[in-house]
Parts: sequence; structure tokens; C-alpha cells
Amino acid sequence: MEIIEDLDSFENDGLMLSVGFFDGVHAGHRFLINQMYSLAKWKNLKTAILTFWPHPRLVLDEDYKPRLLNNLQEKQDLLSKLPLDYCINIPFTKELSDYFAGDFMREILQKKLNVKHLVIGYDHRFGKNREEGFDDYCRYGKELGIKVTQAEPFVEDGYNISSSFIRNLLNVGDVRLAAKYLGYNFRVKGTVVDGYKLGRQLGYPTANIELSYDKKCVPDVGVYAVKVRLEGTIYEGMLYIGNRPTIANGEHPSIEVNLFDFDQDIYGKELEIVFIDRIRKQMKFPDTDSLKAQIAKDKEATKAALLAYGI
Repeated sequence: MEIIEDLDSFENDGLMLSVGFFDGVHAGHRFLINQMYSLAKWKNLKTAILTFWPHPRLVLDEDYKPRLLNNLQEKQDLLSKLPLDYCINIPFTKELSDYFAGDFMREILQKKLNVKHLVIGYDHRFGKNREEGFDDYCRYGKELGIKVTQAEPFVEDGYNISSSFIRNLLNVGDVRLAAKYLGYNFRVKGTVVDGYKLGRQLGYPTANIELSYDKKCVPDVGVYAVKVRLEGTIYEGMLYIGNRPTIANGEHPSIEVNLFDFDQDIYGKELEIVFIDRIRKQMKFPDTDSLKAQIAKDKEATKAALLAYGI
């Protein structure tokens, strides 16, 4: 897959293309791209997606606080594993948001990208204020010589799989179900920073994590079984997201991970944390002894969850 950022110098013999933000590159996105690939082989066209960065709502609503499933590099890495010839990434700007759908199709899709066939996601709208829909795209496409097709929705277990649906799963801590619909385990990256060192006092030293991408979605507060990649090596561990209600020494949730069978100084190093399962919700205990006893149970439950996962 080739990443295209300069539209003015991009030349091709005709594209089968879909437009969207593609946050998560989840099972629904892969279903759409595979539909597009099948059509493109039949029509002898190259496959491409046109996507944007940053998130459009960040540009249009300064009060919007996004929680995204992937940063730009993660999204591109996931897309590179799919049957795509091109990932066309363009900056989302206020000027771009002022294009009506017909103008966007003419100025960007036809003139700059030579799109011959546009595949629209079943619930996707583009153009100023997202006012127009599939029938409008078909009408503009007929005028411009662009065939327009609407992809079928991806439905599994009775759910239409979407980025919002997966974010909602993470918001309630269901990382196992989120992994099912993502097609991979949700993960975050961050740097190890100085913390309160409470875990060390309790016998379970933790690495406190500052996220590398501050707009990244974070699962609900609680304890999780995780795999951690550090300098090319994978470790098992249990991770806590929360504000330490038993000790009441933090207003904002922290992210801290206890690596099993590990005793190294890793301050300042980057970790990749892969969520496997949720062990329990955040809880408040009457004293630190009760908290310590629960953490011991959490460790055993975490080891069992990792063993059941099979990696």
C-alpha cells in the first residue's frame, strides 16, 4: 500500500475509492474494503481510500474532546495489511469542510484522483454539513462519470459494527468484545513516568504510563490483564486504570502496570500495552490491607485470564 499525501502529483489509471475517517480499521471497515477489492478486480481498477487527519470534528468544534481508537500511524499500519493499493491522506481543514458533496466529487475525486467508482459506506455522508446522501452522490456521479455503489453494512451478533460501537464497549471496559469486533486487541502506547509509588509500598511496583497520544481512547476504570511490549520483549502484567479511591491521592485517573517477574528501571522508556481482558471494576477498600489482599487475588485472576487467552 502506498501512502499518498500530494494530490497534485498523484497519477493513476483509475481508482475504486471509498471515503472516510476509518478510525479503528475495525471489522466493518475491513468488510467494506474487501467488498471494494472484489469490485476493483472485476473492473481492473486500483483500490484506494481517502481519509483525513485530524478528525473533522476537531476542526469544526473546538470544544470537542475526541477519544480515537488509533493515531494516524496506527491507522496507516492497520490499513497496510488490507487489499489496498493507496491510502490517500489529506489534512482536514475548514476550507475542505465548506465543499458541498457535488463540489467535492468534482474537484477532488474526479479532477485530482481520477476516481471511476466510488464505494460509500452504508451510513457514511460527506460534504458540507453532511446534508446530502446516497441518492445525491449517485446523481453527481452520473454527471461526472463516476459509478457510485453503497456497501452493505457489516452485521455481527445483531450489531452494526462501527467505531462508535467499539468505543462504547471500551467505555464500559469490555476489551474482549472490543477485540472481537476490531479484529485485534486494543492497545495504547505511553512513556513510563514518575508516580506515587503506592504499588511498591504494597508489594506490587507499577510503571505509571503517560500516553504518547493524548486523544487516544482509554478503557473504563478497573483492573485488566495485559501484555506489554518493551524494547521488543513481551511481558505479562496487570494494569490499573483509576484514581485510587482507597488512598484518595489522585483526582484524575492514572494508568499503571505491574509487570510480572520483572525488576528493571524503565523510567522514560516507551511501552505498548495490549488489553486482553478485564479483571474487575474500580473498587474502594476500607484500608490498605484489604486493598493488598485484593491485588493478590487480581494477580491470580490475571494469570488465569492470560493463560486462557493462550499467548
